[in-house]
Amino acid sequence: MAKKKEKIRVYNRLFFKLYLNYAVMLLITALLISLIFIRLFTNVTTGNILKEMKEQAKVVSGITKESVINERTDQYIELLQRLEQINDWDIWVISNPEAAMPLDYDMEYGATYEDFEDTPELVGYLELLHSAFEGNVNSEQKYDEIYEGQTITVAYPVYGDSDFVVGVVMVKTLVEEQQEIVSSSLTVILISSAVALGISFVIVILFTTGLSIPISRMRATALELAAGNYKSKTGISRDDEIGDLANTVDILSDKLLENDIERKKLDQMRFDFFANVSHELRTPITVIRAYTETLADGVVSDMEQIDQYYNRMLSECKSMERLIADLLALSKMQNPDFTIEKEPVNLVQVFDDIIRSAGAIAEKKNISIEVTKNEPLMMVLGDYDRLRQMFMVILDNAIKFSKENQTVHINLSNTDKIRVSIKDQGIGIDVSDINYIFEKFYKSNLRQNASGTGLGLAIAKQISLKHEGDIEVISAPGEGTEFIFTLPQYRMEL
Repeated sequence: MAKKKEKIRVYNRLFFKLYLNYAVMLLITALLISLIFIRLFTNVTTGNILKEMKEQAKVVSGITKESVINERTDQYIELLQRLEQINDWDIWVISNPEAAMPLDYDMEYGATYEDFEDTPELVGYLELLHSAFEGNVNSEQKYDEIYEGQTITVAYPVYGDSDFVVGVVMVKTLVEEQQEIVSSSLTVILISSAVALGISFVIVILFTTGLSIPISRMRATALELAAGNYKSKTGISRDDEIGDLANTVDILSDKLLENDIERKKLDQMRFDFFANVSHELRTPITVIRAYTETLADGVVSDMEQIDQYYNRMLSECKSMERLIADLLALSKMQNPDFTIEKEPVNLVQVFDDIIRSAGAIAEKKNISIEVTKNEPLMMVLGDYDRLRQMFMVILDNAIKFSKENQTVHINLSNTDKIRVSIKDQGIGIDVSDINYIFEKFYKSNLRQNASGTGLGLAIAKQISLKHEGDIEVISAPGEGTEFIFTLPQYRMEL
């Protein structure tokens, strides 16, 4: 069973298929060339021989006519014998029995009309002979039993002094030499084809090696990719279709590697997300459980302390509620299918609303908020509540991380795009933290972050992306922080 499978595998190899097709094509070509050559060679050779024989028959006919008219027959037979020896042809001169004045018996050479009628081997030439008696020049090629081979026969009429056909000159030759040439030529063609097949074997080996090796390497690379080794490369550099295919496999390898890295990153983010959520929920749940058990056991009887426990429990519930709300908002924002309902929004109006809400928080630290704008209307296409939430997160952080008696500067400018800057004079952001501030649950160890969820900036980033905007952060420890928003401008049609 294994041998059978191996045999099938050999027949299905690219090398075998290419060589078989190449060999069949070469053999068909050689066969066609042989047939065409034999046909053309036979026609040309036969035509040349036939032309020469007709010329010779014409000459003999003319000599015979001259001899008849001048009655000079003494050297006639000797001349015919010389012509036969020179050309290696058989020449016959036959008298026309139906002519008024046929050739004399002494003028006939080789055979008589009666010989053609009585000899079975010559009967087949009577039709050719009668045609010549009628004044036609004809020829015939066929197998001759006397010569035991293929012959060519030409019949040429002989005219007397009254332009009547008195006889016929027949010239016959054996075409063995022609057949030998055709056979030898065919042998040469067959030998050449065999040599060509041998050479083609070498050529096909080189050609298929140039194909099969890259294909095998690409197959090995594909198997490596399937096994999860996304760093595997074909290592093929060619300027042809094989090179293009290998380059495509390498591109696929790069894409798979990128996707694998992204998948691992997402898995890690998912793990970190659940760990962070668990951590954020564990503390308030532990606090609520501890206070609840204390109250349920009746350990505390002082009403003032009981009220403190209830207030703390309420505070922790609000914290969890805020965390869950932020998680839902972030999850919704990160969903690619989620779209926000947009309408024309004036950012100046948004900041008027934000400053009113943040005023109470700023008053506690005696922080002033200064707003500058170059236009009373700065329109964007977006969701009012989401934009308010985004800017409120940044303004709340600016107040939170600023010291008392300082100022938060807000600048709104309108050029080709709307630029919003919120700058504080607070403690700033450390260099090691600035690249991670938009990550979920990322919080520095500062005391100002103790009550935060670590989701505010991540939500602000997602809101900005949903509005086709961008956020830039400029900060240094002890020098404050500036958040710069860039949003597409909405131009109202009049």
